[in-house]
Amino acid sequence: MTVLDDRTTTATWPAAYPQGYAVVDVETTGLARDDRIVSAAVYRLDAQGNVQDHWYTLVNPERDPGPVWIHGLTSEVLADAPLFPEIAAEFAARLDGRVLVAHNAMFDWQMIAREYARAESAAPVRQRLCTIALSKELALPLPNHKLESLAAHFGVVQQRAHNALDDARVLAEAFRPSLHAAAERGVRLPLLECRPLTEWAASPAEPRIGRQSSYGSSYRAGGWRPSRKRPACPYPNPGRYESDKPLKQGMRIAFSGDTSIDRELLEDRTVDAGLHVATSVSRLTSLLVTNDPDSATSKTVKAKSFGTPVVDEAAYTQLLRDVAPADG
Repeated sequence: MTVLDDRTTTATWPAAYPQGYAVVDVETTGLARDDRIVSAAVYRLDAQGNVQDHWYTLVNPERDPGPVWIHGLTSEVLADAPLFPEIAAEFAARLDGRVLVAHNAMFDWQMIAREYARAESAAPVRQRLCTIALSKELALPLPNHKLESLAAHFGVVQQRAHNALDDARVLAEAFRPSLHAAAERGVRLPLLECRPLTEWAASPAEPRIGRQSSYGSSYRAGGWRPSRKRPACPYPNPGRYESDKPLKQGMRIAFSGDTSIDRELLEDRTVDAGLHVATSVSRLTSLLVTNDPDSATSKTVKAKSFGTPVVDEAAYTQLLRDVAPADG
């Protein structure tokens, strides 16, 4: 167990650090892009990670609640809960002007951003911080990157795992000593940009769907872009990316980990440039894009074993600006 060190005072606190944080946890009907939030919690923290207040709500997902055995929220429990548009303003007020902090922040941010897109709005969040990424920056001796391991490291007791309010509390209590450790060492916080998904709001031609009388039926929000199979890349694979040359149409591009641009948008830009989006890494993969090349995901492990070139998101978006045409 790590004991909190409060030697980092206001006078020595890094001036570049954010002025406030919103520690967030959402429970959902599943992990897909058309899944919905069933509960949400926010702990607001000041600049040094001290708790200011907290908030929690159930959310009617307008569909089957999904893995009840995980989050414990049944159709009956959620039937009279507010719809997301009914809590969107309060949720936004809790996030406004703060850095969103979550464990695996890409997932929480994308679920929140999609709910706001369905509600024809946008969350007032400009940056996010993933506590998994922060624990890696601090080189914490964790056996894995589960929330329970981070909590145990700082002596934080979990009471109800996968309950949004308790998970947010646990994360807030573990984030404060992490933040102080980063401040004391002068560590740059792993902040990523959050972009609203307003381009996926409901279109005028597709009516909004309100509260359903037959709760639990299959649901898709009006105007939400459905998951689809991407068309085959029309160009042959020219091989691996070389660092001193541009990308070439037909190259197979794989992605791993958190990205500041929504993954779907990044993949769309990749396809539009004439590149192939690879769902896994093989010997044929031209390039792996990841902001965390030292992670132990299957893609990064395979990339290392195959000698696949790796670049981060910023470098990749620059490369996308000048993709060479396929060989004629």
